[in-house]
Amino acid sequence: MEDFVSAPWLRRLLAMVLLAGIVLLGFRVLAPFIVPLVWAAILAFVTWPAYQWLLRACGGRSLPAALIMTSAVSIAVVAPLAWVAAVLRVELIHAWHETQALLAGGLELPPAVAKLPWIGEPLRDLVARAAQDPHALGAEVSKVTNQSFDQIAHVIGNIAHNVVKLLLAVLSLFFVYRDGERFTGQLAWALEQLLGPRVHNYVRAIAQTVKAVVYGLVLAAVVQGVLVGLGYWVAGAGSPVFLAALTTVCGLIPFAAPAVAAGVVIWLFLTGSTVAAIGLTIWCSLIMGWTDHIARPFLISQQARIPFLVVLFGVLGGLAAFGLVGLFVGPVILAVLLAIWREWLIESRSAGPPAA
Repeated sequence: MEDFVSAPWLRRLLAMVLLAGIVLLGFRVLAPFIVPLVWAAILAFVTWPAYQWLLRACGGRSLPAALIMTSAVSIAVVAPLAWVAAVLRVELIHAWHETQALLAGGLELPPAVAKLPWIGEPLRDLVARAAQDPHALGAEVSKVTNQSFDQIAHVIGNIAHNVVKLLLAVLSLFFVYRDGERFTGQLAWALEQLLGPRVHNYVRAIAQTVKAVVYGLVLAAVVQGVLVGLGYWVAGAGSPVFLAALTTVCGLIPFAAPAVAAGVVIWLFLTGSTVAAIGLTIWCSLIMGWTDHIARPFLISQQARIPFLVVLFGVLGGLAAFGLVGLFVGPVILAVLLAIWREWLIESRSAGPPAA
């Protein structure tokens, strides 16, 4: 029995079980902080060249450089989001009152709108219902709102939780700037011990994919929001700056920005600005078609050797699985899988057919 207990394979097995248990417990402890850490890592990676320049300007002192960079990034990210959230609340209330007034005063659908395919007939039905009972649609919206009260309360209850996550991400960002280079070196060495030299291919795929998503999705969304916002302003839509910012944020999610533009176009149609609505439709179609089908795939292909369709599926699947951070995590996971697949193909082809 003593020989069995002292067997080397049993000691190794017990050590592995103990290590696995400690790792699982550590994951359980760190699970609430994984998302803030991922956001901090993404922001640090994207802004790392600026931090390196600031570090040289500070004479190589990482503490003031990390503090200044964290403050700058926090202001650049948090301030616009806070502004959009505050203005969105005001605009929703304003839009609700305008909708009630529009329904109460009766709607006159322009003849050109009534003849539009697909949406003309539903809009005629909408006008007919509003003419019979102007408050019917308002009551229907109130009914839907009351039925969704639990979901709304759940979203509001999560605001404080998200604020805490945001503060944790800012705190983590400081330490990622200060100690990130040393930690990534240690992590690369540890992964190389486990997976061998091939790990550098995976790390390169991760870096290229993050750059591709940032430049392909974020930069394209900013360009799209600015140009479409110019169209809002020319068309005479209310709060064009806010609508441009909302279009930019929604532009990070595939197919979400056209929904915002469509809502503005429909509102212009309903309020009688038919020419402006048609012009805005043409302008948004051109801009969004250019950014979605030309600019964004070009930017992604310039940064990563992965098909745009893989990035698209990664963004949508990551968003469904991990929330907003999945915009970056999803494509990274698929990029690593694609790198593994390509490496396996190369090794299989170099090995050649088996000897007869």
